[in-house]
Amino acid sequence: MNRGGSSPSAAANYLLCTNCRKVLRKDKRIRVAQPLTRGPSAFIPEKEVVQANTVDERTNFLVEEYSTSGRLDNITQVMSLHTQYLESFLRSQFYMLRMDGPLPLPYRHYIAIMAAARHRCSYLINMHVDEFLKTGGIPEWLNGLEYVPQRLKNLNEINKLLAHRPWLITKEHIQKLVKTGENNWSLPELVHAVVLLAHYHALASFVFGSGINPERDPEISNGFRLISVNNFCVCDLANDNSIENASLTGGNYGIVDSLSELEALMERMKRLQEERDDDEASQEEMTTRFEKEKKESLFVVSGDTFHSFPHSDFEDDMIITSDVSRYIEDPGFGYEDFARRGEEHLPTFRAQDYTWENHGFSLVNRLYSDIGHLLDEKFRMVYNLTYNTMATHEDVDTTMLRRALFNYVHCMFGIRYDDYDYGEVNQLLERSLKVYIKTVTCYPERTTKRMYDSYWRQFKHSEKVHVNLLLMEARMQAELLYALRAITRHLT
Repeated sequence: MNRGGSSPSAAANYLLCTNCRKVLRKDKRIRVAQPLTRGPSAFIPEKEVVQANTVDERTNFLVEEYSTSGRLDNITQVMSLHTQYLESFLRSQFYMLRMDGPLPLPYRHYIAIMAAARHRCSYLINMHVDEFLKTGGIPEWLNGLEYVPQRLKNLNEINKLLAHRPWLITKEHIQKLVKTGENNWSLPELVHAVVLLAHYHALASFVFGSGINPERDPEISNGFRLISVNNFCVCDLANDNSIENASLTGGNYGIVDSLSELEALMERMKRLQEERDDDEASQEEMTTRFEKEKKESLFVVSGDTFHSFPHSDFEDDMIITSDVSRYIEDPGFGYEDFARRGEEHLPTFRAQDYTWENHGFSLVNRLYSDIGHLLDEKFRMVYNLTYNTMATHEDVDTTMLRRALFNYVHCMFGIRYDDYDYGEVNQLLERSLKVYIKTVTCYPERTTKRMYDSYWRQFKHSEKVHVNLLLMEARMQAELLYALRAITRHLT
């Protein structure tokens, strides 16, 4: 491409795809055939999800009881691979959105929209635009943030920090929101808002991490729809991904490799358990291992997949559709590593100083009754969920692996557990899995099917969905810990 001769006005006609980094023409419209069946996920074969739904009447009961949309949407279908968890999830989400609480119903859905917009998650935005209108929301607010009441606009800062750098939230942010005045938030209202923001940031991670497809539009005629390239790139056609993954699926690629990868992981788990039984690391050594893992996470970037496109004049024009950008303030603000090179100014959040169990739970429950119990049940459910299997192996204790996944997410957010040996993270999570975890957790909108396919190639899709549930809940808990700690400091 001839960059030298491009004028500012020419550059304004183009955008850069956030996924594949291709330069695209703005406002170009193309016709795309609607596949007759595409399933709820672009990453998981439809038959696997359908089988889970047909055999499980419990899922249908849960949808009737707790779904706010009143139908079996794509998220619920994929989560139904783990029905026990799905019940906890739907009950807590239903409570946040529908049951008695400090915030009026339209506010709840608008806050969900604002949260989803931080990650350009049009799936969740569209869902809650509908819900917002159904619950009596003022249609004009959907024109963008400049049309909403000032007190909702005041959430922009905490929304941005929670989504991307929650460790920056201080008691001053809380004080600013609850200070006296006509646009202030009461503490119960603010806690409700924070729970919603954290929930929808984390749910965006699940949507992108699981390749959740857009809901089918019943009004599409002739099997075609017109779409604008400014919210759609050809790489999205790879939702069914035969193109992008041709190199991964051709021939017998990776079968031998992935089998030995599985056996090697099993062996490492066994060895770590033996070492743990034999030798207790000193507290100093544990601290060193955390610092090492925290610094190493700096170098885990989705580089080969995301930064393959050279910097162009359009770099700052990432594809954000007007539908999404209207709900975002400061769109350039994103995740930045907690342990940035050469910077030591941020103290690590020592988990035992402010834990969910001893501090966060009671505060959130006191200010927004019963939500603490529902969230606690959901966190425990996902953390303890196991079928004692790993791919083809049965009777396996996967506790060590689940803890490594959960704690690695918290490590990237600067949260450290004194009683955890972070050397286990390096032993159990190989690089392609770390790339996937960091992408799904920190910038989920960049997740690709190639990343999803690249780790644990012998594992079942339901096991990978379990990974996504763990990542989602670990992320939500991390955001809540920082926000609730700031509220506690404000109160004291």
